[in-house]
Amino acid sequence: MNKDIVSQAEQNQSDKLSEIGAYLRQAREERLLTLEQVAAKTLIQARLLNAIEHGKLHQLPEPVYIRGFIKRYADALGLSGAEVANAFPAGSGLRATQPSWKNSPAAQLRPIHLYLIYVLLIVAAVSGLSYLMSRSASWVSAETNNVIQAPATETTTPEASPTASPAPQATTPAASDKPVRVAVTLTEQSWLRVEVDGQTDFQGILPEGTERTWTADSQLTVRAGNAGGVQVSYNDSKPESMGAAGNVEEVTFSASQDSASLPVTAPLQ
Repeated sequence: MNKDIVSQAEQNQSDKLSEIGAYLRQAREERLLTLEQVAAKTLIQARLLNAIEHGKLHQLPEPVYIRGFIKRYADALGLSGAEVANAFPAGSGLRATQPSWKNSPAAQLRPIHLYLIYVLLIVAAVSGLSYLMSRSASWVSAETNNVIQAPATETTTPEASPTASPAPQATTPAASDKPVRVAVTLTEQSWLRVEVDGQTDFQGILPEGTERTWTADSQLTVRAGNAGGVQVSYNDSKPESMGAAGNVEEVTFSASQDSASLPVTAPLQ
């Protein structure tokens, strides 16, 4: 995407946020409400509400969260939250103004090309599923053999029965080969960005109930748009919340880290 287009889109967002923020600030003052009172009603931090009122785009999280904050703020003032929030461009304009689509590689694909890609994806998915099923069948077979053979060891010597217990250790995830392993569980919907050894491995919105694990050789960074809805476990430690609801937090885990607890970080400004 052309940098000029991105800059123009960000400028449009900043200008629109300034207009909406001024409107919300005027409505709040007319109702004789303080930022702290609105924060208590909306569960949005006062510093974020202040950033909205003054159009400080770079002090706020991703545009989709800004739109959600605007809606909750406007609803708390008795305004039409959806109407006010929809006036803020959350990013769809970038796709609408993207130039040279006809000259892009995707535009040159013919129906036969798309069909072949579709077939290849199906074949790859079936192959992967078959591999996983075969591995699962082998594991079940091995476990069954262990169970069947266990009584024979008990007849010779009663103390031999514990030898069947190491079986769960054999199923330890192969991810333990890497020194940094971070498990993420979402108790609420949140935007996430995960960087593995300096490269972005994932970026997007995950729903409530999602459980994901990432591993790294030296360093792994997790950034959350709603820290209160994200539980993080480092190297099989007890899961801990990344922060308060609505906070934007970023936590970095490294191979040299002595403790398995969540590093102490300040909220992002």
